[in-house]
Amino acid sequence: MTKPALYSAMQPSADSLHLGNYVGALTNWITMQDEFRAVYAVANQHAITVPFEPAELRDRTRATAAQFIAAGIDADRSVLFVQSDVPAHAELTWVLSAITGFGEAGRMTQFKDKSQRHGTDAQNVGLFTYPILMAADILLYQTERVPVGEDQRQHVELTRDLAQRFNARYGETFTVPQAHIVKESAKVYDLQEPTAKMSKSAASDAGLLRVLDDPKVTSKKIMRAVTDADGEIRFDRETKPGVSNLLTIYSVLSGTPIDGLEREYQGRGYGDLKKGLAEVVQSVFAPIRDRANELLGDPAELDRLLARGAEQANELAEGTIADVYERVGFPRPTRRV
Repeated sequence: MTKPALYSAMQPSADSLHLGNYVGALTNWITMQDEFRAVYAVANQHAITVPFEPAELRDRTRATAAQFIAAGIDADRSVLFVQSDVPAHAELTWVLSAITGFGEAGRMTQFKDKSQRHGTDAQNVGLFTYPILMAADILLYQTERVPVGEDQRQHVELTRDLAQRFNARYGETFTVPQAHIVKESAKVYDLQEPTAKMSKSAASDAGLLRVLDDPKVTSKKIMRAVTDADGEIRFDRETKPGVSNLLTIYSVLSGTPIDGLEREYQGRGYGDLKKGLAEVVQSVFAPIRDRANELLGDPAELDRLLARGAEQANELAEGTIADVYERVGFPRPTRRV
């Protein structure tokens, strides 16, 4: 029985993935390799829609790919590649842009959100058409399922609309994908602002746990995490957000239920909880960090794995773009070496 096709991607927008990336996306990607024909990309074309430095982007692209592999994305079970290595992404974006209404694109929240974050000087047409590139990413691989959170459902709906519109206008070409709303992952919050989501865009780096950070840096951040004054280790998101966040992270990474952690640390101090959490975080991050650094220190091996993924992705994408070109009346694209 053929596995259903799945596509997902992550931008190389930081030097290291953080705990929120790992818990919210990467652990699900690893699990879904067994159930789906998974295609995963480092979305470096999306990354240039906001201010960036070329050398930094190049390094971050490789570091992100290395961390995917180190965490468990298996080249024998999934297709892993860098988005810009597959020309059909940009080619299909142009075709889809010609059937996308201006008002339709303007309703997407991505442009508004990132424009507010980066300022009006960062506004550009690429950022405005970002969701069309995302639609092309998905449709190229005849994707059936797209793992997203509720905040990304709007982009999948646009993708579905464009696929159905193209099929109706030019003939059946694209699989119409469905959002695969992943099982609710535990929400991970900033260690210094425990009511705010852990994010690379946080005002301070002190609340962010990065996979590639030195273990001493990670432990120091955990030991300085915000708690409260009453000293009781119990889960209460409303009145004890800091302690609740530490318990959540501990539970997710260790597999121990939160109520079990409450019993284990009953009568003990926050220092004990933080020390225990630091050990658990290190036990999860250390093998990923070591393998990622090994890959980054061996460019030939990383290049080999990414080239293999790019070859597989191009083979899949070229079939789709050839059909698209034929449907719209373009000459079939010349095969690229």
